[in-house]
Amino acid sequence: MAFPPGFLDELRARLSISDIVGRKVSLKRRSGSEYAGLCPFHNEKTPSFTVNDKKGFYHCFGCGEHGDAVGFVMKTEGLSFPESVEKLAREVGLPVPRATPAERERVERASTLQQVVELAAQWFQKQLRLPVGRQGLDYLRGRGLSDETIDDFRLGFAPDSRDGLIAALKRENVPIEKIVEAGLAIQPEDRREPYDRFRGRVMFVINDRRGRAIAFGGRVMGAGEPKYLNSPETPLFHKGANLYCLDRARQAVTKDQPVIVAEGYMDVIALHGAGFTGAVAPLGTALTEGQLAELWKLADEPYLCFDGDNAGRRAAARGAERALPLLRAGKSLRFLVLPAGEDPDSLIRTRGPDAVRRVLELARPLSDVVWEMETEGKSADTPERRASLQRGVEQRVAEIADPVVRDYYRTEMRSRLNRLRRPEAPAWQPGNRRPFRRPGDPEPAPFAAGAAARRAGADLDGSRQERALLGALIERPTLLHILAEDLAALPIANPELARLRSGLLDALSLVPSGIDPAADEAAGGTPLEARLIEEHLQRTGLGRLAASAQAKAREAFRDDPADADGWVGQWRRAARHMTQLTADPEELKRAEEALAEDMSEENLRRLQAILDRMRRESAESGTG
Repeated sequence: MAFPPGFLDELRARLSISDIVGRKVSLKRRSGSEYAGLCPFHNEKTPSFTVNDKKGFYHCFGCGEHGDAVGFVMKTEGLSFPESVEKLAREVGLPVPRATPAERERVERASTLQQVVELAAQWFQKQLRLPVGRQGLDYLRGRGLSDETIDDFRLGFAPDSRDGLIAALKRENVPIEKIVEAGLAIQPEDRREPYDRFRGRVMFVINDRRGRAIAFGGRVMGAGEPKYLNSPETPLFHKGANLYCLDRARQAVTKDQPVIVAEGYMDVIALHGAGFTGAVAPLGTALTEGQLAELWKLADEPYLCFDGDNAGRRAAARGAERALPLLRAGKSLRFLVLPAGEDPDSLIRTRGPDAVRRVLELARPLSDVVWEMETEGKSADTPERRASLQRGVEQRVAEIADPVVRDYYRTEMRSRLNRLRRPEAPAWQPGNRRPFRRPGDPEPAPFAAGAAARRAGADLDGSRQERALLGALIERPTLLHILAEDLAALPIANPELARLRSGLLDALSLVPSGIDPAADEAAGGTPLEARLIEEHLQRTGLGRLAASAQAKAREAFRDDPADADGWVGQWRRAARHMTQLTADPEELKRAEEALAEDMSEENLRRLQAILDRMRRESAESGTG
């Protein structure tokens, strides 16, 4: 909105910037019209933030932030420039001029409807605390909400009455036409008496970007349909341009809170209660272009969080489809995949806020979701099928409008397609050759620490060793980051187990780094990561093989308090033993050829691990 000349000057003249800033910052007068305090835009212990009433600006000598009263409100409250101006103008009693009579009429009409919706919100809140609202209150408390949270989110109840709200608003002298126009009542086509839109429902207030009530969402009590009912489109409320708790999220992002898009109202409230105050939800529909635009105003890469079921996966795919044509440099989405059967509300109630933080660490980029949309459940075992996959992926990428982003996506997807084009070469088969050892080297050590002494081939053939080594990483998925290079260099002869190894390496992005394996073992494992890895292997058709490998690992590996190295040490000793049994001078050559053919991360890790092992063996023998 353009403001007339002189209006902003008049507004700034009426404002005291120290009063505005003083709401957020504890200021101490230095001299005259100058104040100092701790900067709200970065962490500091010594005040470097100054405010000058005479000059009408603030400035931080630590981080360089600078601006006037309007800019301060924009930065600290997440408001746009026009919204900040209007807010401050109301505070000082300065009328905000409108550009045209039509604009003035539109604003006045919306203001009147907003007042009607606000009256309805207050009435719904009162009903929740009356005997008629007992069912709704019991429901909310049963979902774990405290009275403080219920009041904070202004939750209410619409009695199962044909005209309870209409009668209440009429007592406030609200015309029935305004009640219908605000979406609170339905006017039958045959011109019979209007009746309440919301009946027998717990009510959620939907605010606009400035925190004003503009609409409602209602959850039915009992088995009625629809389960959730939202206000219709009105002059005040445009469903596709708003998000539940958008006003709260705008303030949360000024405090570096992540923006998380959940599916339902209760999920959002649960996330806020767990400290994730940047959570929002679409209003009963798939994400719209307008909602994506609002999200990208808040964060470059907001998180889309969906339930861990088939419906959640479909919702994630729809979000990706809607976002793809709109991508531009620096603006994308990340996806949170919850365990099957979980939603944010249930995850927080059963596992606490730390579980959400862990899921945030596991967030997947949009490119992964796009790839899975075209490849999941599809075979690539023939040239024709790989060609079909390539056509689907390329058509999907072509939807991206931004040429630079589209080009990078095309490069990324071609790299993934190339890996499909070249099936993994079978690992080197030693045949009847002797194990690769230097003269004087001792015979290979036993397979697993803590197991009964057994020589190579005595009762564990190579396939069983391979199966146990892979299964150990499924049993303890947090070890994947630690042992990734060792896993990549592991010589695996069995083609099916080689596929399982590739699946585990692909799943690396699902397992967070920085976890202490010893602490993990003491805590009895990390079920969340284990379930995510299991679901990934199931999706790629490796679930049964993974379960078999996991069973072998439990036989071969043991928790031994006397073993300081734990499973990591056991795994490496077992892998070294198997490598000694199968190593060959041509192993290095084959790894180099594989890398020359396909400069992938997996091939690079495999070659590097072989070279590292050779250097270690050389150092241990004293020949290096």
